[in-house]
Amino acid sequence: MFGKKKQPPIKSLIAQGTAIEGNLRFTDGLRIDGDVVGDICAAEGSSSILVISESASVTGRIHADHVIINGKVLGPVHASELLELQPKASIQGDVSYKALEMHQGAVIFGQLRPTSQGMEEKPLLTLAADNTNPPLAIAG
Repeated sequence: MFGKKKQPPIKSLIAQGTAIEGNLRFTDGLRIDGDVVGDICAAEGSSSILVISESASVTGRIHADHVIINGKVLGPVHASELLELQPKASIQGDVSYKALEMHQGAVIFGQLRPTSQGMEEKPLLTLAADNTNPPLAIAG
């Protein structure tokens, strides 16, 4: 799980009161406290973390390894490792994730889809009954 890896540092900040229109691509970590209209995607090949704070608003697609949301998102969210939804998170869009942590109060208006990498093959259920011996016939 993502918690075993060292999380990348947050090197970039979009401050509260800042509004950006356009697609963003980032490496390592990004924290958003302002408003973004556009897609936000982490660069491939290294671990990433995206934090969308309580004061933030994002309209567009989101794609990163570890995504923490406590603000508003209008668009699909893909967390290839862990998606954390804090109490004031509001997402209007489909969500895909490997692992999900959702606090009481968070809301999603869309479909939840675990990624196939998060779906580990489960062993078949075996029953406690022993079917190797045939039942005894009772003569009457």
